[in-house]
Amino acid sequence: MFDIVIVGGGLTGACAALSLKLRNPKLTIAVIEAFVATDESQPSFDDRSIALASESFKYLSALNLLDANNDFTAAINDVLVSDRGHFGKTQISSAEYQVPALGYVVEVRPWGQQLHKKMASQGMELYCPDKVSTYQQHVGKVDLTLESGTEISTKLMLVADGAHSKTLAPLHIHTETLDYDQVALIANIEVADGHHNKAFERFTETGPMALLPMTKNRFSLVWCVKPEQQETLLALPDDEFIAQLQTSFGYRAGLFTKVGMRAAYPLKVGKPERLMHHRVAILGNAAHLVHPIAGQGFNLGLRDVILLEKLVTDALAAKQDIGDVSLLNRYQVERNQDVDTVLWLTDALVRGFSNDNRAFALTRSLVLTAMAKCKRVKAPLAKQLMGNVG
Repeated sequence: MFDIVIVGGGLTGACAALSLKLRNPKLTIAVIEAFVATDESQPSFDDRSIALASESFKYLSALNLLDANNDFTAAINDVLVSDRGHFGKTQISSAEYQVPALGYVVEVRPWGQQLHKKMASQGMELYCPDKVSTYQQHVGKVDLTLESGTEISTKLMLVADGAHSKTLAPLHIHTETLDYDQVALIANIEVADGHHNKAFERFTETGPMALLPMTKNRFSLVWCVKPEQQETLLALPDDEFIAQLQTSFGYRAGLFTKVGMRAAYPLKVGKPERLMHHRVAILGNAAHLVHPIAGQGFNLGLRDVILLEKLVTDALAAKQDIGDVSLLNRYQVERNQDVDTVLWLTDALVRGFSNDNRAFALTRSLVLTAMAKCKRVKAPLAKQLMGNVG
């Protein structure tokens, strides 16, 4: 029987496995993952990326799970926020807050490959490619049957298999979601004179646009548009798409010269009514859907990992059952506060800035101008970007 079985070996699941194992080497951990990480050694132009807050990076680097000097990580030193068609704008700088960077942009595929190699080096059992077929919760354990026919048991099951988790279905945990009537169009963009480690958040009438600095002179683009615009923008030839993007965004970030593969997904917000069940904890995107407006998604999932690791470590030190309901209740209570705050904040930003009402527009411009003139006014936003929560 394993101490912990993690369903989902993506970034959140892999970070959870490694965090728990590195802090508690005697733990027996298994990870079940449906997809095999590719063996390609060189990142491609189209690799997807995530934003890491500086506090998230500190935690991961302390465990030697991420290095600022590798070839798939770029620092964010400045964030420029503006509102299209209005006078308000502000800038947040790492120098203002005396930190090495406000955050980092990490390419998912090469980092995921690195994490999987580290899991193997730590002697964890990796069932990949495989999926959970059925499972039964008992008083002292959870029994799982995999699609391969393998049968395993665990004291604690962590569900980290993403926003459309099928593992949660047998638990009858309802997830209430709200549709934003927006689609996030994502792509990597090359810029002529380099990005200088600057990130941009630009609010438009159709939704926010974000550009995050990546390696090799690239930006990671997240462009929120109305669903009816999706097909047109995806179908445009590259040069026409770049022209449309340049017109919508302007020249603050420079001259866009190349675009990679484009993809789109609908934007929703929500979370399950519970983050735990008998000997089960839910984390990552399975535990919260959040708008990408402030780059909070993975950081929120990593804070799930950080709390679980602390609770499990404390329980082991006290010789307590790591699957006990008291531990899981504490996880749920403590995570709910952080998750609810981030969901409220991102929802307020989306609704407040995706609005052409004149009164709203004037208020936005005044707030952004006040932020530009007073460090104290923009401190809450800066702290959220850097992951200083609580």
